[in-house]
Amino acid sequence: MAIDKEHTPHAEYLALMRDGELKPDPDQARAVDALEHLHQALNQYSPPNAQSGGWLSRLFSHTDSVSSSPKGVYLFGGVGRGKSMLMDLFYETAPLSTKRRVHFQEFMLDIHERLRSWHSLSMQQRKLALKNIVFDKKVDFDDPMPAIAHQIISTTTLLCFDELQVTDIADAMVVARLFQELFNRGLIVVSTSNRAPDDLYKDGLNRHHFTPFIDRIKERMEIIPLNGPVDYRYDRLKGVETYFHPVNEETTAKLSTIFFRLTDRDIADRDKVPSGELVVQGRKLFVPKSARGVAVFSFKRLCASPLGAAEYLAIAKTYHTVIMVAIPQFTDENTSEAIRFMHFIDALYEHNVKFLCSAVAPPQQLYCSGNIGFEFERVISRLMEMQSEDYLISGHGKSLSKSV
Repeated sequence: MAIDKEHTPHAEYLALMRDGELKPDPDQARAVDALEHLHQALNQYSPPNAQSGGWLSRLFSHTDSVSSSPKGVYLFGGVGRGKSMLMDLFYETAPLSTKRRVHFQEFMLDIHERLRSWHSLSMQQRKLALKNIVFDKKVDFDDPMPAIAHQIISTTTLLCFDELQVTDIADAMVVARLFQELFNRGLIVVSTSNRAPDDLYKDGLNRHHFTPFIDRIKERMEIIPLNGPVDYRYDRLKGVETYFHPVNEETTAKLSTIFFRLTDRDIADRDKVPSGELVVQGRKLFVPKSARGVAVFSFKRLCASPLGAAEYLAIAKTYHTVIMVAIPQFTDENTSEAIRFMHFIDALYEHNVKFLCSAVAPPQQLYCSGNIGFEFERVISRLMEMQSEDYLISGHGKSLSKSV
């Protein structure tokens, strides 16, 4: 494959520096060097899942996949240091068609859905699913991980994760087992995280079952810290109003401008902003606008519809910033909507999600009448705190020690 020297992570990074979008940062420069090295290696890489031949060639490609595949890159550091931006530069220039870029929590929602599907299969269906997979040990038809790993690796050679974080024991057990299979099959991973590998799932229940995954990260990925002097995410929010009222064309336009600022997009391309979709317990949740970890919803879509804690938790885990438009005042006539809004704000707050919104009134005037006024005081308090500088500079994600 010919190397396109005009479209590499290093070239794109230099262009951003020349345009004044980025400031000199030694940590970022080291990260770009690592990503550039991987980019060049991918130009010479023939992924195992692309190889053809009979069972013997598949056996040897499986055996040699780990030793022949390039190392991935693990970028970690504080909030707003450019981790996601650098990974996006790499992903957009990566010379592979079999690549996927996904938020880690969205990926885990997909994996749990695949697990549910597997457990619903009969023994005959499981045997059929595992028929063409090469094993180096006796087949365990109760273990879904080889089949799921095979599904992933058959379409994905490069997997780019944003915000790798594990705080749940169910996710910890799944991740440790699944990535053993994926790394063995030659998957290349580039990831961002707020935590160093040794701090993943720190103090978590039964953590010793998770530590083999940390060992594999160190073995299969180059670890690059990013703790430079500039907090780009906070720079974009610093001094910016986050709670707008009333709901009108002016406040809507202000929120739109902030969205494009946070996502590094040209406001002239407003019609090109992608939508998204989350699968939650088999149900699909449409995300009207979604880019670079920022999602936009209407109040009506999230709180006037029969959604619940599972959907709100999925949103809070997947997006570091949420924009909600057209929050109404609450009375005894829309108590159900008020309760959903309470649950939604609780989920965002517990995961340090940045929240911007337009509402018909200030926080203190949102609740007018009804029988949940006392409970709604917590929402008002949290809406006020979520506008503070301390909250805006906090990292996305729920701490293991943070209580509800």
